[in-house]
Amino acid sequence: MKFSLLVVGLLMASMAWGQEKVSFKAGDGLEVVADLYKAHDQAPFIILFHQAGWSRGEYREIAPKLNEMGFNCMAVDQRSGGAVNNVSNETNANAKKENKKTKYADAIPDIEAAVSYVKENFNPDKLIIWGSSYSSALVLKVAGDNAGMVDAVMSFAPGEYFGSKDFISSSAKNLEIPVFITSAKSEKNNWWGIYEAIPSTKKSYYLPTTAGNHGSRALWNKFSDAGGYWSAVTEFLKSLEG
Repeated sequence: MKFSLLVVGLLMASMAWGQEKVSFKAGDGLEVVADLYKAHDQAPFIILFHQAGWSRGEYREIAPKLNEMGFNCMAVDQRSGGAVNNVSNETNANAKKENKKTKYADAIPDIEAAVSYVKENFNPDKLIIWGSSYSSALVLKVAGDNAGMVDAVMSFAPGEYFGSKDFISSSAKNLEIPVFITSAKSEKNNWWGIYEAIPSTKKSYYLPTTAGNHGSRALWNKFSDAGGYWSAVTEFLKSLEG
C-alpha cells in the first residue's frame, strides 16, 4: 500500500479493474471459480467469500473499491450458493453436476483451496480472508483451525449457523491475529459469543447506529448507511499496515 492511489487509479483504468475469471481445484477435486481483481503485483491480498444463496457477484461493486485502496482481491464462488447481481455461482453448478454436497460447512474446502491458490500464485506479504453471512463464520473457523494460514480475518454477520452451539467459537478461541466483525445492528447477539471467545488483542467490531444490513452487501452504495461500514473497514485495514 506504499504506492499512490493515483497510480492505482491509472492501473485500474488501463486494466478494466483487473477483473479476470480464474479457477482452481478444491481438495476433493471440485473446480472452484473466482473473479480476480488485481491492482498491483506487490499489493496485500483480500480473498472475498459470499453469503448464502449468492455468488462472487456480491463483490462486483466492493472489490474495485478495495483495489483503489491498494489491495488485490479475489471473489470466490463457494459450492453453497446461487446467484446475485446477474452472476451465477459456477462452483455450485459444478458441485451439483458431480453430486457433491452443497450445505454451508461443505464450502470449507473451497475456502482452503482459495487461500492455497493465492499463496501459490501471488505470494502476498499480507493475506486477509473476508466472509459474508455463513462464510463470515467459516473464515473465522478456517483461520482458527489453521494457525499462520492468514494474517487477518474480516467477518460480516457471522453466527453459529451450523447446528452446533460452538462450531465456530471453538475455533475462534484460537485466533491471535487481527479480526474485524460487523453486522446489522439487530444481529449483534448472533456473534457476540464468538467475538468474546477470540483472544486476539487486535480484534474490533462495528455496529451501525442505523438498522444496517446483513453481510457484505452493507457496503453497497444503494444503502444510505454504507459509509459508516466503509469507514470501519478502512480503519481496520489501515491498522494492518506495517
